[in-house]
Amino acid sequence: MEQQRERPGPPWRRWVEGAGRGLGWRSALLVAVLAQVGTGWAAQAQPGRVPLDAWARILLLLGPALLLARHRHPVAVAYAVGAVTLVYLAAGYPYGPVFVSFAVACFAAVISGHRRAAWGAVALLWTGHLLIGHWLYPRLPPPGDGPAPWARELGITAWVLAMLAAFELVRVRRDQWSRERSERAAAARRRADEERLRIARELHDVLAHSISVINVQAGVGLALLDTDPEQARTALTTIKAASKEALGEVRQVLDTLRAPGAAPRAPAPGLDRLPELLEQAAATGLTVATATEGRPRRLPPGTDLAAFRILQEALTNVVRHSGSRTARIRLGWLPDTLELRVEDDGPATGTPAGGSGNGLAGMRERAGGLGGTIEAGPRPDGGFRVIARVPLTPAPHQEEP
Repeated sequence: MEQQRERPGPPWRRWVEGAGRGLGWRSALLVAVLAQVGTGWAAQAQPGRVPLDAWARILLLLGPALLLARHRHPVAVAYAVGAVTLVYLAAGYPYGPVFVSFAVACFAAVISGHRRAAWGAVALLWTGHLLIGHWLYPRLPPPGDGPAPWARELGITAWVLAMLAAFELVRVRRDQWSRERSERAAAARRRADEERLRIARELHDVLAHSISVINVQAGVGLALLDTDPEQARTALTTIKAASKEALGEVRQVLDTLRAPGAAPRAPAPGLDRLPELLEQAAATGLTVATATEGRPRRLPPGTDLAAFRILQEALTNVVRHSGSRTARIRLGWLPDTLELRVEDDGPATGTPAGGSGNGLAGMRERAGGLGGTIEAGPRPDGGFRVIARVPLTPAPHQEEP
């Protein structure tokens, strides 16, 4: 059973998907360098602001330092970095990359699932900046500073809106990737479960039929070992042939497990092997009469295998559970359906044959997998009847095994 590997996405996607893992010290270090160097350049174009001093450098380092904990405590870090940024702005230091630390902190909060907390932190910083620029500025450095220009406020507002839009886009994409990943994992598990059921069903059908033949012939051989050695030899020969065939089919199933995707060494059995099935049944003392109605047609491989296994399991149940030594098989070729009918005259032996009780369930699974049905139950005049109907052409949504 071969599971498809998930192909890695582009580097930027892997970076976004992995943004919530690890300490992120590399990105924090990059932000720290950008804040220190970029703010130094920005200060040269803002002579009216407070010059950068040791406290400014500490504040510019404190934001990136808090980012080291953003993956473990995203909400607290978003608000803490927002507070540090407000303190920096309230101190009158130059505008610049100080906002980068805050953007990274809010981004971490969004991708970790704390969308409202990120919005709250952004709203807090934006409101604080408005208060500093238009109400608290007379009480704050630099001395003689006037209200902030509304053009700057509009630019900062546009930057905030763009940042929020980018965060929302990332969140939506991450949700889509998460759903796609979950759907792929669920589909892989479903395929694996279906493959396990198919293999279990195949092994059950092979082993149940062959071991039933071996069991009956072993009983015959033991009973006739002293009185009729020749007949006992015939029983042993049948046991050898049945066990050899069972080993071959089991090996074929196991080979598909060892080498996924490899073609089987022998073709899957189909209705063309019905004469062999009748010979094996005859070796157990069961006489099977066959009849065909309608014009036989070539079946798809999956349908052909299912039809053969259903007949095999039905005859195995007759050998195991019926006291009758005769059975009848009728193949009805309808315009769009193949009807398989297996009947015996009973009575039921009432004794377990060592089976797992999965025979009828397996037949229903095989027929249902092709869009067909199974009817099984006692006949009004005694005995047991199994009627299987499978479409000659599987439905488009049904997969051939």
